[in-house]
Amino acid sequence: MRILMLSSTFPYPPSRGGTEIRTFNLLKYLQQNHDVTLVTQYNKGVSDAEVSELRNYVSELLIFPLPPEPQSKNVITKLLAKTRRFLESVGKATPPNVLYRYSPEIQAVVDSCVAAKKYDVITCEHSVNEIYIRPEFRNSVNTVIDVHSSVYGWIRDHLEMGAAQNVLRDRLYLSLVLKRYEQRYCSKFSQIVVTTQDDRQEFLKLRPDIDIKVIPNGVDLELFPNRSQDPGGHSLIFVGAMDASHNIDAARFFAVEVLPQLQKRYPDATFSIVGARPTPEVLNLKNIPGVIVTGRVPSMVDYFHQSTVCVVPLRTGFGIKNKTLEAMAAGVPVVASDRGLEGLAVDGNDTPLAAFRANQPAEYVDAISQLFENPQMRSQLSQNGRQLVETEFTWNIAGKRYEQVCLGKSGV
Repeated sequence: MRILMLSSTFPYPPSRGGTEIRTFNLLKYLQQNHDVTLVTQYNKGVSDAEVSELRNYVSELLIFPLPPEPQSKNVITKLLAKTRRFLESVGKATPPNVLYRYSPEIQAVVDSCVAAKKYDVITCEHSVNEIYIRPEFRNSVNTVIDVHSSVYGWIRDHLEMGAAQNVLRDRLYLSLVLKRYEQRYCSKFSQIVVTTQDDRQEFLKLRPDIDIKVIPNGVDLELFPNRSQDPGGHSLIFVGAMDASHNIDAARFFAVEVLPQLQKRYPDATFSIVGARPTPEVLNLKNIPGVIVTGRVPSMVDYFHQSTVCVVPLRTGFGIKNKTLEAMAAGVPVVASDRGLEGLAVDGNDTPLAAFRANQPAEYVDAISQLFENPQMRSQLSQNGRQLVETEFTWNIAGKRYEQVCLGKSGV
C-alpha cells in the first residue's frame, strides 16, 4: 500500500508520551511492507537528531511548523483573543487546540495527494488530525482515524472526578463543542479505530450506525524485558509524563491519601514518581515523607525492575494505558484502578490473576500489603502479567490488525 499518515504530534522519540508511542510503533510496523509518507509538525524540543532518526522509519517525511503562539502581554488583548478562540470553537464545533494546530500548508498537501490519487489510504493518528479530511475523500481513498481516546469522554471524566484544571471552560466545551465535534468527524471516515471497548461504547453512543474497530496498544518486549529477580522490599513506582493532568491527579491522590495509610504498616515504604516534566504541583509532593520525584530518567525499565510493586492510581482518562502494559512486560506486580486497567482482562472467573484492582485508599493498602507480605503472590502476578502482554499486547499484534484496517478489511 501507499499510506499517507497524518500526525500533528511529532512521534519520536516514542518515549515522549502515549500518542507518540502508539503512532511510532504502528508506523514502524506498516513501513516494513508498505510505503509510508508521514506528515507531522515540529513540536517544542524536537531536535535535528530526532528528525534524522525518524527518517529511517518512513519512505518520506514532511514536517511543517506549528503556528506561532500569541505573544501579547496586554491583559485585555489576551482576554479578547481567548474570547475569539472560544467563539470560533463553538461556531465550528471544533476544539481550540485542533484549530490552533491547523496548517493550510498541510491541507494543500493532503488535497493535492487525494486529487492525484497518490495514496491508497490516509490515516489520522489521534482525532486532532481529522481536520484535514474532507467528507468527499471517502469516495476515492480509504480514510482511517485512529482515535487513541475520546476527547468528550476524557473531559467528562475529568469533570466528574474533580480533576479538571479549568472547570468552567471544560463544562462549556463539553456541552457546546465536544459532543457535536465527535459526532461530526466520525461521519467523514471509512474506518474508525479505538483502543478499548469502553471507548468503542462512547463512540457508539454518538454514532450507533458505524463499525468501530478495537486495536489495543502494545509493548516493545525488547525495550521492556522481564526482570530476572524480585527485589523485595517496600518500594512503589508510578510512571508517566508528569505534566499530564490525569497523571498529576493520580500522583497526588496516591501520595496524599494512600501512602500515609500504608506507612502505618510499613514505615519504610517509598513512592517513586518517575517521568518527565514534573509540574510544581508534582514536585511539591517530595515534601511528603517517602515520596521521590525523579523527573526524566535514562531507563524506565531499570526503575521498574528495582521496584517491588507498580501502582497505577488513575482516576480519569479513557483508553488503554501504556504504563500498565509496560510494567507487566517488565515483570512488576501491578495494583491499579479500573481506569488503569481499562481494556485488560486481569481478573475474574476463568481469568488468570494478572493484577490487583483497587480504587479506594483502603483497597490500595490491602492489595499492596498482600504483595509486600507474599513473594509467591508477587511471582504469580509477575508471570501472569508478562504472559498476558506476550500473547495479546505486542506492537506486532497491534500492527497486523491495523494493517488489515488500512487494507479496508472487516472483522478485525
